[in-house]
Parts: sequence; C-alpha cells; structure tokens
Amino acid sequence: MAFRARSPGRLGLAAMTTLGALAMAAPGPAAAAPRTPVVTKIRCIPAGAPTCAAGVSVTVGRRLQLSGRRLTNGMRVTFRWTSGALATRLRRSRNGFTARVPAGTRAGTVSVTVTDGAGRRSRPVRIRVVGSGPAPVPAPPVPGLPAAFAGHGMWIWELPRTEGGEVARIVERARAANFQTVFVKAADGRDVWRQFTPELVRSLKAGGLRVCAWHFVYGTDPAAEAKAALAAIARGADCFVIDAESQYEGRYSAAQRYVRALRAGVGADYPVALTSFPYTDYHPRLPYSVFLGPGAAQVNAPQVYWKDIGGSVDAVSARSFVHNRIYGAPLAPLGQTYQNPPARDLQRFRQVWGAYGAGGLSWWSWQETSPEEFGTLGNPAPAATPLTDPGWPALRKGAKGDQVVWLQQHLRTATSTLAISGIFDAATVAAVKALQTQRGFTATGAMDPVTWPAALALAVAPVDWTARRAPGAGAASARAAGVRRTEIPTVGAGGVGG
Repeated sequence: MAFRARSPGRLGLAAMTTLGALAMAAPGPAAAAPRTPVVTKIRCIPAGAPTCAAGVSVTVGRRLQLSGRRLTNGMRVTFRWTSGALATRLRRSRNGFTARVPAGTRAGTVSVTVTDGAGRRSRPVRIRVVGSGPAPVPAPPVPGLPAAFAGHGMWIWELPRTEGGEVARIVERARAANFQTVFVKAADGRDVWRQFTPELVRSLKAGGLRVCAWHFVYGTDPAAEAKAALAAIARGADCFVIDAESQYEGRYSAAQRYVRALRAGVGADYPVALTSFPYTDYHPRLPYSVFLGPGAAQVNAPQVYWKDIGGSVDAVSARSFVHNRIYGAPLAPLGQTYQNPPARDLQRFRQVWGAYGAGGLSWWSWQETSPEEFGTLGNPAPAATPLTDPGWPALRKGAKGDQVVWLQQHLRTATSTLAISGIFDAATVAAVKALQTQRGFTATGAMDPVTWPAALALAVAPVDWTARRAPGAGAASARAAGVRRTEIPTVGAGGVGG
C-alpha cells in the first residue's frame, strides 16, 4: 500500500509562489485576524477526581473537558509525546467540549492541541497520562504461536521481481537476514498463482526455510476461493495466510463459508493466520470475529505499516495492539520496508513488538527492500524493554461494529437472551453492568481495562452467519473516525501491499 503525494497542480509551484508573493505585497482590505483555536484549560471528568488534585493525571480511555475559545464540535484533538502522537475528535456534550485519551497513548507527559479544519493549531497544554504497569501479553491467556509463524519472515509478492526468481539467491539473502519463513503469494480469489509451484516450495525448504502460502480473498465466491486455498496448500506449504481486506467488509456469511471449507480440507491443527488492517475499529464491517473466531485462524498478523499510516512506530504499534488484542489470537505483525523507513524504525519495530509479546514478525515486501534494509534486518533484534499497557477499546452505548459483535459473543455466555447485533444497545449495557456487578467492579455499563479481560474470559457463543444477515455496523469513514486520510491504510486488489 503506497500513498502518493499530490502535485501542486497545473499552475505549478513557481507560479503559486509568485502569486503568493504578489498577494502579500498588494495592499487591500484589512485581513481578518487568524482565528486559531485557543485551549485555556483541561480538566478531568469528574473534576474532583483524586488523581487530578494537583493537575490533570488520567489513564488511557478517560474523558477530558477542554475549555477555551473558538472550539467547535469535530475539531481534531492530538495527544503528542516524544515518540509519537494519536488523535481523536472534540465532542460537545453535557460536560462541554470533551475528548477521550486515545488508546495507545504513551504514559508520561503528553501535550494536547486542538486543530481546526484550516489546519490552525492551538498552543499545547500538558497533561499527565498514567500507565497501569508493564504491557501484558494479550488477555485472556491464549495458546502459543504456532512454530510456522515464529521468528523472522519476509513476504514475496511477485517472484520474478524477487532476486530475479532465482531460488538460490533468495535462500542466500534470507540466511544473511536471519529469516526463518518466506510468505509467498500463492492464490488470488479463485485462482492459484503459477509462481507457487511444488518445485519452488521444495527448493526453498531444501534451503532451510519455512514456506507459507498467502491468499488474497474477495468473498464473492467463498467455495471457489477455499478450493484455490486448498490447492495452494497441497503444493507443500508449511502454513497459510488469509489476506482479507476491504473487499470482505460486510461479508460475514462468506467469511464463515470460506473458513469452514478451508478447515474441512486441512484439519483443525494446520497453522493458519489472518492478515488485514491494523486498526480494526476503522473497519467495523470487516468480519475479524469470524476469521479469528473458534475454529478459524490461530494467528493474527496485522499490517502495521507505520510510515504509510502516517505515524511513529510506537504510536501505530500501540494502537494496533490495543484494537487487536481483544480477539485473543497470538500476534505476529507485519512491518514495512517499502517507502525507505530509517534503520532505527526497523529496529524499533522489532523492539516494540517484542515488548508486546509477539513471538514472530515479518516484513512487506522483498521486492521493495533495499540492500541496506536487508543488512539492518540481519542485525540482532534490540532487547525488548517493558512498555506501559496501551489500553483497551473504549466501547460504550452507541458503538457499532465487529468489536461489539465479538464482545456480544462473549457476553451471550452469561446473558443468554442477548442479541448479537453489532450494536452496543441498552441490552448490551445491561449485560456489561451485570458482569461488572458480579465481579465487584463499578457498574458503568461501558468497557474499560478491568472489564475487558473479564468479558474475554467467558466462552464464545457460536453464531451461524450463513443463516442470518450480517450485523448492522453501518459505514465507517475517516471523518467519523476523526483521523487524517493518511492514517487509514488502503490496499489494492493485489493484497497486503499492492
């Protein structure tokens, strides 16, 4: 996935500069003074919170009240720290203008700014974000990562553009970079790719590499796609990755049919992973809960392309961890080597995800990796250092999407009458309150860092999506999510990165 910078347009940069200079030099009517937003105070909600007696000190997910001038509903609120930044939207409520500390915000001193639609930004106001200790592995406890996905790997999209398709050179480069696994595109939709041959698989294995087949799926014909997947696996793959992206949004029935047919052909223990968008809340209609549910993929491999998304390694990784941890599958994220990220980012990616407990990671993609990047990846990974817990999705009444579906499938175990609708309605609030009361928590009816592990410890109630309509998640957009265009990954039909 690669974004392209917009050109200045037919007028040209030089002409634009000239016109700008003329406009500045020519006297005219008095120009209006800049209407920059002003933040005069940030307070806790409730204002009398004990932790805020000597200034704002809040945990991730808590709401803040912002006071000032020229503030309007929907403005961008950015929480920035030394190694990254995350943003949300300013909302008008009975508490005035409020913003919630985004999940993934680093603990410590954080600067808060408000930006209007014209890009005018307020002066920063500092607050303190309090962590809750070192980040644990995803809760509740999950099975270990299958060996086929452990360690260090690289993705191959177009074999002819990967060391010229010469297996000996691929093996040599992989050994130098300490790769254990290569992920080779094996199928697209209904078609098995010719490049993924039994001979290729045997040769790579003879070179000491594990070979994982990956399949870009569309959901229009799940039976035919499952047939293609099984044909690719039969060529000797050690593991298999389902690459389901925007084409699969809203296709719950298709996802279930595909997974059932795949598992019927390979058995329950064959190692399967899902790779998709890293911010699951930006894609509420994508059936993560089906692809990562019981009997489906055992591994979650989110595409954490920090530079393409438009953020730092730390911020994008933290947010990805927050919104993928709830699905309970071991995480084996993809990093990016395309767009020439600096060597320090490649090493930081390995360090951060080591701290989050990822037993394996890989990179997109071989054909876009420079010799210098291969050299960096061949160096030992930096030692993982403890990170503060980046938080949990802040779901509450009115939320919609697959995260709500997944929550409802767990709550259904304790509240048998709860409908799995994908909408955080009054019945879901009541079910959450009942769980909180039972466990001795404060009964808020909203999901928080204490309630999530308790809910996920419940068994998952099965849903037959082939016999019912997909949940009513509604459409998501960058505007609704409160993010820049460049913060939302988009991928073409080629899958994963192209």
